[in-house]
Amino acid sequence: MAVRAAVLPAIGAPLEITGIELPDPGPGQVRVRLAAAGVCHSDLSLSNGTMRVPVPAVLGHEGAGTVVSVGKGVAHVAPGTRVVLNWAPSCGTCHACGLGEVWLCADALAGAAGVHARTSDGTELHPGLNVAAFAEETVVSASCVLPLPDGVPLTDAALLGCAVLTGYGAVHHSARVRQGETVAVFGAGGVGLATLQAARIAGASRIIAVDVSPAKEELARAAGATDYVIASDSTAREIRALTGKHGVDVAVECVGRAVSIRAAWDSTRRGGRTTVVGIGGKDQEVTFNALEIFHWGRTLSGCVYGNTDPARDVPVLAEHVREGRLDLSALVTERIALEGIPAAFENMLAGKGGRALVVF
Repeated sequence: MAVRAAVLPAIGAPLEITGIELPDPGPGQVRVRLAAAGVCHSDLSLSNGTMRVPVPAVLGHEGAGTVVSVGKGVAHVAPGTRVVLNWAPSCGTCHACGLGEVWLCADALAGAAGVHARTSDGTELHPGLNVAAFAEETVVSASCVLPLPDGVPLTDAALLGCAVLTGYGAVHHSARVRQGETVAVFGAGGVGLATLQAARIAGASRIIAVDVSPAKEELARAAGATDYVIASDSTAREIRALTGKHGVDVAVECVGRAVSIRAAWDSTRRGGRTTVVGIGGKDQEVTFNALEIFHWGRTLSGCVYGNTDPARDVPVLAEHVREGRLDLSALVTERIALEGIPAAFENMLAGKGGRALVVF
């Protein structure tokens, strides 16, 4: 069956909105009609080669929709089930999964090398990050779909698949923000705004948003920021001035650039925690000297997918949505059609905040 999709023909090439031939679900697979898909910076990183995937590929990894049909052996969802797509399903058997660190599963992206669909001329297409959400419909492994709890709008639920899980997990699982602590969030894009909301939910006493763009201040404050700092060479000094000259208890970096990682580290108090969420390129090198590592006693940690277990955390996030603590719609700055994805990529490159949401 033919559906429209956004196809990356080659690394560095522009996306093509075209028809693809999508097969029926095989054993252990599920076909989903997408309601919406978020345009995440990771999709841009896939298209420009920062993150490597087999091409040509259908991109999109943050989505939600309704099950159309299921293959043999699928029991946890059925036609009509509302689902969130999970682009990094855990295998349950590798070393990381055995340690309970399912976000580091060695086989999470094994499906990205498979054949997902074909173009009209028979060219094989891969699923960019397993789920190929930039399409009207997709066929995925059953492990890539999570039933969506009641009370969450299906369109907005697409953001649960990446941005919200990542931001929530960075605060609650990686940095482990405690009631009353101070937090700085570097980057006020989709993940950064979700991180700000998560810090508010955690009970942070002061939440400082940092970004290069003055235009993002309103979005950041609506998400929970108590202060807004324009990124510059003096960012760390400004943050220390806002926190009794100590620095924040926790800094979360959501940009993936060496300069902002270093600034986040410098903004953290002695003995504080710095968590890096942003995905940077190999050319982004961050340096520290041995004395400062000893003197400051800070913890610097990476954070993959928010260190979350989506099967455990999506119901928790749904409860926050139902109780009004988490506002998914506040993370969406524009709702676009499939054809609008290339322009949304340009907006990300220009540093515009929030999240573009493809609505089908």
